[in-house]
Amino acid sequence: MSGVPPLASVHLERAMRRALVLAQNGPTTGGNPQVGCVLLDSEGVIVADGWHRGAGTAHAEVDALSKLPTRADGTPDATGLTAVVTLEPCNHTGRTGPCAEALIDAGIAHVVFAVADPGASSGGGAARLREAGVSVEGGVLAADVEEVIHRWLVSARLGRPFVTVKWASSLDGRAAAADGSSQWITGVVARERVGIQRSEADAIAVGTGTVLADDPSLTARDAAGELLEHQPIPVVFGEREIPTNARLREHPAGLIESHSRDLGATLAELFEQGIRSLYVEGGPSLASAFIAAGFVDEFAIFVAPTLLGGGRTAIGDIGVTTIGEQRRLTIDSIEHLGDDLLIMARPEGK
Repeated sequence: MSGVPPLASVHLERAMRRALVLAQNGPTTGGNPQVGCVLLDSEGVIVADGWHRGAGTAHAEVDALSKLPTRADGTPDATGLTAVVTLEPCNHTGRTGPCAEALIDAGIAHVVFAVADPGASSGGGAARLREAGVSVEGGVLAADVEEVIHRWLVSARLGRPFVTVKWASSLDGRAAAADGSSQWITGVVARERVGIQRSEADAIAVGTGTVLADDPSLTARDAAGELLEHQPIPVVFGEREIPTNARLREHPAGLIESHSRDLGATLAELFEQGIRSLYVEGGPSLASAFIAAGFVDEFAIFVAPTLLGGGRTAIGDIGVTTIGEQRRLTIDSIEHLGDDLLIMARPEGK
């Protein structure tokens, strides 16, 4: 199969950039990553391409193969072609068959991918391809692809959802006034951004204390108050029962209740349910628990130019007893949202 000379890197990188653009047509939520695929002939000319449209649909490689001429038995004929894919072709059967086998059956000569699939069950496609005589090259534009599917990759590598902890606070770090009132510290533009961030997550987490105190709806809405297309599944952490008339029980995406204090076990369970990103919005106690346990991958901190004083800080005890234990962050961006600021940061070293 691999008798055709490999293409020059200029052709492969150009095709990988095209595949990455295609990949971003796919959904950012759900259990599957965004993946694009481009098929090249021996001259480096694109003959077909494809992308993954979400769980249960054809993977990018199969989508691209479906656009080729077929053999007498109806299977796509990719004899001698090169497949350029943003993620290592999968090697397992889920809702669809293994892409590695589809490429082998079609007669692909070369496979070039950017990032290895870290999945315990889905990985191994490169080895299967080589076993079948297909030449394989990995790492082409890996950094570019890593950036686009960063959340999914972190989740797959750790076996838990990618966790974003969000809070809104005054300039002096308070999340509420002395009487507990907090609506609204930030302005309309900031709250609109929160709606967008919610819609970009598979699930949204709060503690039972927040549910009992605020009775939140936890829906993702646009500036006009309309529901956005994707709604995160509410996940409630805590041992207390949620009232039968709580607004969360009418959430359009359903409701998950975790009555365990074991954050790690609950995150593993959410991962098994296909949840790859979790937006933690549930008050100082829950945010602090995630931080203390080391489960935070990203912070979304909304800061309003106001002072509240008092003791209702945005986070509580996170296990820091001396300055040497401080949790240093790396700031990725600072954005003005009306009068407010949005600071996106991550734990140092992540």
